[in-house]
Amino acid sequence: MDIDRFIALRKSLGHTQKTFAACLGIPNTTADIERGKTKLSGKVVVELIKQFQLNPLWIYGESHIQFIKNPVVSTIPKVVTVDSEGHDNMVLVNAKAAAGYPQNISDSSWYKQLPAFDLPIPEFRNATYRGFQVEGDSMLPNLKPNEWVLARAVDSLDHVSPNKIYVVVLYDSVMVKKIHRQNGGNYLNLISINESYEPYEISTDQIQEIWQVSSKISFGVEEPADNGLLRQLQASMEDLKKQLHAASMNNNKGVA
Repeated sequence: MDIDRFIALRKSLGHTQKTFAACLGIPNTTADIERGKTKLSGKVVVELIKQFQLNPLWIYGESHIQFIKNPVVSTIPKVVTVDSEGHDNMVLVNAKAAAGYPQNISDSSWYKQLPAFDLPIPEFRNATYRGFQVEGDSMLPNLKPNEWVLARAVDSLDHVSPNKIYVVVLYDSVMVKKIHRQNGGNYLNLISINESYEPYEISTDQIQEIWQVSSKISFGVEEPADNGLLRQLQASMEDLKKQLHAASMNNNKGVA
C-alpha cells in the first residue's frame, strides 16, 4: 500500500495512530505501518474499503479516484420534540448544553432539560427548527459571541449550499460554519467568516446533524459605526458654519 496515502487518510479523518489502529483492528498503533516496518494485512485493507468506501486501486497508488461511491449521508435530526398539540417545538441549545449535545443527541429524555417554544411566524412553519447559541468569534462580523441562531433541519448533504451558514453537529462538537464540499464528495471544509481561522477539514462520516441558519437573535443592538461617524461629521460641519458666520459678523462690524 502507498504509505503516504495511508497517513494522509488517517490525518484527514482526524485519527491519531492509536485511534486509527483501534478503528481498523490493528494492535497498539499504526506507527510501524507508517514507518514501513509492517505491511498491511488483507483484513485491514478490507476494513479500509468497507468503512470508508475507498477505491482499492487508490489504496495501492494505482488510481487518483479515492472513493468507490459517494454515499448519501443522512443529517436528519435524531430527536424532534413536540408540544401538547403535536406541533414541533423549537428547542434552544445554549453554549453549555452544546458541550453535551453530540453525546446525548439520540436521548429523548435529555432534551427535557432544554427550553422549547413554538414560534407562531409563517416562516418557521412546515419545517423543524432548533436554536443554538454562538460561541467564539470565528463567524464575525456576521455572528457575534453569545448571539442565538435559529436554524432549519437539513436532511442530507445534497441540500447544502456553500453560500449559507450552518450549525454542524459532529460526534465531539457543535460548530457554526459555512460548508464547502470537496470534489471527492466524502470530505468537507468547514469555513469561518473570520479570516483569522483556517478552514477545518472533516470526513462526512463525522457528521451527525446539519442545521441551516435562517435568522439570529441579537441583544444590545448598537447604532452602526458608519452612522455615528456621519453624525460626527455633520456636527463638525455645523460647528464650522457657526464659526465662519461669527467671523463674518465680526469683520462686518469692523468696517467703517
